[in-house]
Amino acid sequence: MTVQSPSPIVQVLPETAPFSEEQRSWLNGFFAGLLSLDNAGVTALSPAENAAVMGEADDGAPWHDPAMEMAERMTLAEGKPLPRKLFAAMAQQDCGQCGYVCETYSAAIASGQEPRLNLCAPGGKDTLRMLKTLVEEGGAAPAAPMAEAASPAPAGPIGRSRENPALATFLSRRKLNGEGSEKETWHVEFDLSECGLDYIVGDAFGIVAQNDPRLADAVIALLGARPDAPVNGKTLREALVSDCALGPAPDALFQLISYVTGGETRAKAKRLAAGEDPDGDLDRLDVLGALHKFGQAKLSAEAFVEALDPLQPRLYSISSSHVATPGRITLTVDTVRYKVGTRPRWGVASTYLAERVQPGNKVPVYVQRAHGFGLPENPATPVIMCGPGTGIAPFRAFLHDRRATKAPGRNWLFFGHQRRASDFFYEDELNAMKQEGVLTGLTLAWSRDGKEKIYVQDRMRERGAELFAWLEQGAHFYVCGDAKRMAKDVERAMVDVVAEHGGRSADEAVAYVAALKKAGRYQADVY
Repeated sequence: MTVQSPSPIVQVLPETAPFSEEQRSWLNGFFAGLLSLDNAGVTALSPAENAAVMGEADDGAPWHDPAMEMAERMTLAEGKPLPRKLFAAMAQQDCGQCGYVCETYSAAIASGQEPRLNLCAPGGKDTLRMLKTLVEEGGAAPAAPMAEAASPAPAGPIGRSRENPALATFLSRRKLNGEGSEKETWHVEFDLSECGLDYIVGDAFGIVAQNDPRLADAVIALLGARPDAPVNGKTLREALVSDCALGPAPDALFQLISYVTGGETRAKAKRLAAGEDPDGDLDRLDVLGALHKFGQAKLSAEAFVEALDPLQPRLYSISSSHVATPGRITLTVDTVRYKVGTRPRWGVASTYLAERVQPGNKVPVYVQRAHGFGLPENPATPVIMCGPGTGIAPFRAFLHDRRATKAPGRNWLFFGHQRRASDFFYEDELNAMKQEGVLTGLTLAWSRDGKEKIYVQDRMRERGAELFAWLEQGAHFYVCGDAKRMAKDVERAMVDVVAEHGGRSADEAVAYVAALKKAGRYQADVY
């Protein structure tokens, strides 16, 4: 990369800090972008335990919709028992990243079995703040001290929970995009033979990734500390790379800053800790941005690390079949890179898998069993799969599994992306499956190839008569991808298809789709 001219921020590097010349050069350029800131595991409860603690569990959970905003969800939960209010505060994705589903995580908090309130990664700060408020107001059962929760006992067999990961060997990555793509997507493969893990299609794979060491170095530089400063039995650099979340600055960090500053600076830090945005720059305040904003705060390495959230594992839909390729597992991963102002940001696990982990490296991993997402028990049941972009991952697994087991059921895939020439993931595989008869239907949607943007939900409406006929013949429908927009648009398209081709009113069509969900015939894997 091009090294920019020295920035005054680099002067915060202590004279004794043992950074290499290469690290100093990278930090120099990195901090130049930062200047733009100035211009702007525990296992789930059993069904019986869950029913006992949830109290009123037959209310239909009308807030259980990942596209619904927090305020609306909390309004729907007004007057409900504490567990239901906690449930409404969750991200509603049932992603399993916390080690639970939303409902059982809520129950565990309410019962005092789970003291950690910061496990809902998709919900982020909004969920954490609401949970804290509800627990304080609602009188949840006493929980174990947080110090105990920081190092929980391993839960279950090795490799079966976030609390007790196994070590898998990283094998390879292969870029799936062609020339001209605006995306960076990788087919990633791991060897499970040594750790002995297995899985079924529909499960997710947890990756215990590490932060980019360059980001950790930038944080250390602004902190004004030594990379080798001892913190909890590790060096500061090791802790920041392996243990600490360096994304959005947690409230505890702003609270710490308020303790060591005064006047207007302290007041701003306290307001940020309370969830306010006094300067309109909250979206820029990751950990590094917060240290830059409050550069006058002198924080010890130990106190700083204690104020940070733990680095959370990331879950990815599995894109392979253990039946077809035992001992191997693959993922389909979009690399997250973007800018806030002129400063680069990047996804922790996605860039770890795209560039930092190397073939032969051992990576802590675990298999997260799916919650209501998987192939039908009867292999003759037809399936319809809707997975644009990386949403194709579990459906590639479905198809490989059905081919390996010679399942007689028909398979129809809706896939879409931006451009056919550069974004048709697994094109050769899918075409081969179509020729073999494994893939009965392959319907494609490309949003950037023509004057009008065409999405998978548009193709569903175009093929509505055939789609409804499959449903009437007992087909199961699956969708995987973005929870806030795509999945909701696909559900609306399904309602439209049922109304038009099933001769039903709007309300009857909504009820038809709801009945599919209740019967387990409409399943979603969303994020």
